[in-house]
Amino acid sequence: MTRCKWVTADPLYLDYHDREWGVPQHDSRMLFEMLCLEGQQAGLSWITVLKKRACYRASFHGFDPHKIAAMGGQELDALMQEPGLIRHRRKLEAIVTNARAWVAMAQAGEDFAAFIWQFVGHQPQVNRPHYPDIPAKTAASEALSRALKQRGFTFVGATICYAFMQACGLVNDHHVGCDLCPAEAG
Repeated sequence: MTRCKWVTADPLYLDYHDREWGVPQHDSRMLFEMLCLEGQQAGLSWITVLKKRACYRASFHGFDPHKIAAMGGQELDALMQEPGLIRHRRKLEAIVTNARAWVAMAQAGEDFAAFIWQFVGHQPQVNRPHYPDIPAKTAASEALSRALKQRGFTFVGATICYAFMQACGLVNDHHVGCDLCPAEAG
């Protein structure tokens, strides 16, 4: 199989590329998880976060926003000692902050998935980019970033939001030449 050029030979990365990256995700909890994990990636490679995802899921209650929103400082102190996480206090605090923002949206009757998908008109954008000509951010990711920040989310800059949009299939950026690129589908 021919894959996007960013994929390494790591089996975890191969599986992620082939089965998850760019597949439209509409589950609000999974979108929340991916947004939080993309924030953990800031300044690091995605494979670093991907290798720690199971520990993040265990440490953050399966990314249940209601349970995470109830977490306090003592729990975060303990998580700062967990070697399976990226031990960056502000990044870990961002997951709790984002859970509280997610819960506030839900309490206001706002569906997180519908909110996220509005930034692409509720349809995946298919870009068919040529490697390495992939933007780090777009007008849509900038708008999503602004809207999330207005609702109290953190670690959601435009570049993080674009990586999130790619990961969750809001945009399909499988490169031309990749077997999963819609331009290559026969």
